[in-house]
Amino acid sequence: MNAKRAGLGLLAVVALGSAAFWAFRPADVLVDLAVASVAPMQVTVAAEGVVRVRDPYAVMAPLAGVVARSPVQVGDRVLKDQTVIAVIAPSAPAILDARTRLQAEAAVAEAEAGLQMAQARLAQAVTELAHAESAYGRSTALADQGLIPLDLLEDAATAQDNARAGHVAALSAVAMQRATLGRMQAQLQGPVDLAGEVSGCCYEVKAPLSGTVLALESQSARPVQAGAPLLSIGDLADLEVEVDLLSTDAVQIAVGAAATVERWGGEGVLDAVVRRIEPSAYTKISALGIEEQRVKVRLDLLTPPEGRVGLGDQFRVFVRVVIWDGGSVLQVPIGALFRSGDAWALYREVDGRARRSLVTLGRQTDLDVQIVSGLTENDRVVVFPGDKVQEGTRLAERPQP
Repeated sequence: MNAKRAGLGLLAVVALGSAAFWAFRPADVLVDLAVASVAPMQVTVAAEGVVRVRDPYAVMAPLAGVVARSPVQVGDRVLKDQTVIAVIAPSAPAILDARTRLQAEAAVAEAEAGLQMAQARLAQAVTELAHAESAYGRSTALADQGLIPLDLLEDAATAQDNARAGHVAALSAVAMQRATLGRMQAQLQGPVDLAGEVSGCCYEVKAPLSGTVLALESQSARPVQAGAPLLSIGDLADLEVEVDLLSTDAVQIAVGAAATVERWGGEGVLDAVVRRIEPSAYTKISALGIEEQRVKVRLDLLTPPEGRVGLGDQFRVFVRVVIWDGGSVLQVPIGALFRSGDAWALYREVDGRARRSLVTLGRQTDLDVQIVSGLTENDRVVVFPGDKVQEGTRLAERPQP
């Protein structure tokens, strides 16, 4: 009887101890687990960029005048040497102030008096020519009859030639004075006097190349000087992307590197390639007020125009440029790493417990990092371990939603 009671007591003690063990045993820590995998990896530099027409053509006014209201609009297609893109008319004369008008009127009066004088001298020259011709005729008749010597006939011929030369000079003087009068009268003409007289004398500017009108300096009519900008034309099928990168990122990029254009507004991702890296940087102040050295990088779009319909000049896009590409890389999520002294470490899940491992890192992206040593393929690692995860901590994988 006593032995039976002792056995029952022992069982009670064992049951009580087991209950106490399970009651005070630390609970498993719920964690997210990821598998170390071998897969391709690309390391990229990302930044916002601007799409530009590769070779825009700025059209300037070839001469001074008044450009008419633009016959083309932004977005219009134009054809080389066919489409009229601007019409320039002569400038109207300036309005005269009071003193300038008085001076011009006096000059007109002076020219009129000069014309009258020239006409009077012409009348005198006509009379003298008629008298000389008549005298020469009489002298010729008398000389034929032998009534006068030959020297008198020669004097009459000379007088006739002089009279003819005087007549020609008088005609030229009249023509010169008429031209002078017209020039002086033109100085009195104002903008109202010449209104409507420029039709048929305008200069038409035609498109220097086929493309699309990208920008107009002004839609309205206005006076322009020679060399003033009128509009710009470009080919929207020939686009490039300009990206401003930090100089520390730009040195990692090579000409010919592959790139992708994202968030451009259309479906899919556009392919591109680095064409040019500017040799000098410039200083730019960031939004935080920090001075940065930036480098302009230009990319060619490889996707044909039909694959990027709607993309135009000065559109903003997001660009990723590949600086390293690996085909078979052992990698884990970057969130699995933490610092352990001067080294990097992570927790592996081994038989349900956390085991800390020091690792050597290689390349990394925004999400993943290359593991050079300290880990093998298919190892399960803890992602974003918290303070509750320590060496030997029992782990339980958090259910995925």
